[in-house]
Amino acid sequence: MPEISPELIRRWLHGWTTARAVPAAEPVGAAGDGLRSECHQPGREVEVFALRADDDPGSLARLAKTVASARRTTWLTVPTHHPDTVESAVRAAGLEVLHRSEWLMATDLTGHPRHEPAAPYEPEVRTEGPVTTVTLRAPDGTVAASGTIAVVGPDAIADRIETAPAHRRRGLGRAVMSALAEAALSQGARTGLLIASEEGRHLYTSLGWHHEADVLIARSPAVN
Repeated sequence: MPEISPELIRRWLHGWTTARAVPAAEPVGAAGDGLRSECHQPGREVEVFALRADDDPGSLARLAKTVASARRTTWLTVPTHHPDTVESAVRAAGLEVLHRSEWLMATDLTGHPRHEPAAPYEPEVRTEGPVTTVTLRAPDGTVAASGTIAVVGPDAIADRIETAPAHRRRGLGRAVMSALAEAALSQGARTGLLIASEEGRHLYTSLGWHHEADVLIARSPAVN
């Protein structure tokens, strides 16, 4: 399997911070070990992203040590082709594994499938600068499904794709992704990137997105 490109991780992170309107990530650690982002979320104030976990285990060890000693709530996100090795390393540093079953995925947006939302759902598409939000509403006005995509150069990073429990299994996730892809293409993007949950991975795979890396997320167990 090809090595994970640090540049691919940087591209995804640039779009992710843009989509969430948080400060751009800054270098952390020695020799390009990773990037650090201020998330400003309860239980997730700071997030550190490993860039070279597979090709330099020492870089992962250094980042894990940094997270373990952080005074604020800090997560460590690690794209990898070797999740067992990464899990052992972060546990050895005293970190708690939060999520293991996540995936960094990519696609060629020019071939993205098109799906219209089924009646009676009505789409709303709002674009502000590089960020587009798609919302599907039920007849009573409640949000049935939604998602965001940020365009940074030729890349479009999808984020927070959600369908309300009462509206699942109706193709709404596919309709949201279709609208987001169309909006991104209209702004010049060609490559889609995202990190998928275990549940979301099946949707994205069915739409032609492919696996680039597993993603393991950990944090200090002392943080509540």
